[in-house]
Amino acid sequence: MAPNRRYSAGDRAVIAVGLGLAVALELALIWGPALASVALSGTDWDGIGRPRWIGGGNYADLAAEYPPFWPAVRNNLLWLGFLALVATPFGLLCAVLLDRRLRLSRVYQNALYLPVVLSLAVVGFIAQLVFSADYGVLNAVTGLTTDWLGDSSINLWVVMPAAGWRHTGYVMIIYLAGLKSVDPALKEAAAIDGASEAQTFFKVVFPALRPVNVIVLVITVIEALRAFDIVYAINKGRNGLELLSVLVTENIVGEAARIGFGSAIAVILLVISTGFIVVYLSQIFREDR
Repeated sequence: MAPNRRYSAGDRAVIAVGLGLAVALELALIWGPALASVALSGTDWDGIGRPRWIGGGNYADLAAEYPPFWPAVRNNLLWLGFLALVATPFGLLCAVLLDRRLRLSRVYQNALYLPVVLSLAVVGFIAQLVFSADYGVLNAVTGLTTDWLGDSSINLWVVMPAAGWRHTGYVMIIYLAGLKSVDPALKEAAAIDGASEAQTFFKVVFPALRPVNVIVLVITVIEALRAFDIVYAINKGRNGLELLSVLVTENIVGEAARIGFGSAIAVILLVISTGFIVVYLSQIFREDR
């Protein structure tokens, strides 16, 4: 039987201070601004005078009288779909291949992870070097004259793979760590039962990665909905690259200084991101019960 451990007054003070600082920072940096955005979204305020309460007026204006809003919602959802259905599965595939301890696997791992250390703003500048109509490598090599980043009908489909390039390496590392923690006895038992490699992965290994899948889902949703710097570095998030995060910045920090209006966009962004995560987690918990 373990001895009854008693904390001294000094230990309790250290624990209280540590937890207190963590909770205070959480409230000040995350929940405080989030709740303030919710409150300000119902006001007409330019940041100087007294806020004027207008209720849901900002949301009505967003839906009916703000042309960039619906294209930004569509672009954010497309961004999320691309990361979730293309970049994330590709990162999982890379992790599975590297988990087999291929020759030079460490070199491949470092090469795939390298984009993760780059900010999306840097990735945006790299995309300009590759896809620019005037000095881009792609047009120079192929002899094309396509304006990959200036054509609003295609530039989003060019920028999303650039963002997915970075996301793939991040997901790969997370899944690689998860694969290392899977009990090898499960794979051996499946092989003895005559399961193929594909059957072993989808029926044994992948279900064992459920906690990792939850983490990857949350990261993917956050990455897709907070995307800002890559499109801002390319063309300030305009002409086909509108995203909700860019609209928030333009309305709160820009010349208009419509803080209430920008806060309404931020609340919509918060609701979308929270909605995806809550629905998925509720399904997971329901299956566990």
